[in-house]
Amino acid sequence: MITHEKKTAAIKSTQTHKDDTGGASAQVAVLTERIKELTEHLKINKHDFMARRGLLQMVGRRRRLLRYVAERDSQNYLALIQKLGIRR
Repeated sequence: MITHEKKTAAIKSTQTHKDDTGGASAQVAVLTERIKELTEHLKINKHDFMARRGLLQMVGRRRRLLRYVAERDSQNYLALIQKLGIRR
């Protein structure tokens, strides 16, 4: 489970204005942190299939949000994936 501090840091790193806590880029940042933690969990617990299913759902949700960001503002999309260290 992602800690409150990590979630707040992820949101602050991508927010466009002071009150932006639920924008698409902030949601992508939070999902990326959750995906990283779950990936580490699955390296240790290889047979946790429910966690694997949750991971696949999060990756799909993040992919849809990234597609939305790319359609709206391509420069913001490129900056976001570079900042978060994820591939296209």
